[in-house]
Amino acid sequence: MIPEFCQKCQEDGTFGCLAKLADKGMGALGICDNFNEQTDDFDYYCAAVYDGGEIPQGMETLDIPKLTWAVFESVGPMPGAIQDVWKRIFSEWFPSSGYEHAKGPELEVYEKGDMSKPDYKSRVWIPVVKKA
Repeated sequence: MIPEFCQKCQEDGTFGCLAKLADKGMGALGICDNFNEQTDDFDYYCAAVYDGGEIPQGMETLDIPKLTWAVFESVGPMPGAIQDVWKRIFSEWFPSSGYEHAKGPELEVYEKGDMSKPDYKSRVWIPVVKKA
C-alpha cells in the first residue's frame, strides 16, 4: 500500500516538489499517523520539514508534537530495509526495552541518495514513554 502511494507521488511530481523542501531540512519524510487498532488503518504522508514561507500549491502542513523519540537506523535498499526495521522494532525492541508506544505520529526519515543501494541509510522515529 505505501510503496504504491510513493510510486504515485513520484509520477505526479509530489516527490520533486518535496525534494526541494527536503534539501533545507532533515531529508524526505514518511509520516504514519492516526493508527486505528481495530481496522489497522492509518494516515500516511509524504513530507518535508516546513521552515516557513509559501506552502506549495496542493500541500498542507502537519504539526508534529514535542515527544520523546526512539530512533532506529535502517541500512539497505528500499523498501525492504525499512520494512525489516519496522518488524524488528515491534517484535524485538518494544518487548524488551522498558518503553511503550506513545500516542503520536511515527516518522520515516530518508536521506538523499540512491535508495536502491545496499548502503542507503534511513531512520525510523517512534514516539515512546517509559512503561509504568
